[in-house]
Amino acid sequence: MPKMIVSIDEVVIKEVQLTKERTTLGRRPYNDIVIDNLAVSGEHAVIHMSGPEVVLEDLNSTNGTYVNGKAIKKQALQNGDGIEVGKYKIKFVGDNVADHFDQTMVVRPHSYVAPAPAASPVAASRPAVAEPVVMTAATIKVLSGAAAGREVQLTKVVTTIGKPAVAVAAITKRQQGYVVHHVEGGGNPTLNGNVITSDPLPLRNGDVIELAGTQMQFVQA
Repeated sequence: MPKMIVSIDEVVIKEVQLTKERTTLGRRPYNDIVIDNLAVSGEHAVIHMSGPEVVLEDLNSTNGTYVNGKAIKKQALQNGDGIEVGKYKIKFVGDNVADHFDQTMVVRPHSYVAPAPAASPVAASRPAVAEPVVMTAATIKVLSGAAAGREVQLTKVVTTIGKPAVAVAAITKRQQGYVVHHVEGGGNPTLNGNVITSDPLPLRNGDVIELAGTQMQFVQA
């Protein structure tokens, strides 16, 4: 399924699957892809999908829509195309393309163990080489509000939480663990009572995130 990967300053803030024939992009909260920035028009662009073809159309936006550095009015998208809307960059990932963002590479180092000397009557015992630790899956459990009890599996590299145009945070999966940072909006999101800023904070099992009046718990087995 084709999708759009939205980022700013090389930090991915959201991924949107293109499931409809018409997907809107703009600053207003009713858009399918909301980018809360004054450089983005209220109704900035629309993405048309017809079978395998995906077409991006600018809706006479104030600052224009760019594909691979060129201003466009209407253009068919190819896998890997880079779209620019204001300061935001959007990568188009076409259908039937392996989602390398969801893959975690585990490096298994090789260790060389020298053989015991031939003259030694007893071979020295050697400890077994420990296998590298593989990061276990994690979930976000909603503790309060209308969605209390709901659990969201953190299967992607980046998972955004919150309410667009109100307060949004992103949880990013890294090799060494998960981190959370503030993406957009106000609301003073917190982690265990401490304010979450744009600087990534490490997450540990049982941590409580409060965002837009909703409490969520990070759970990692």
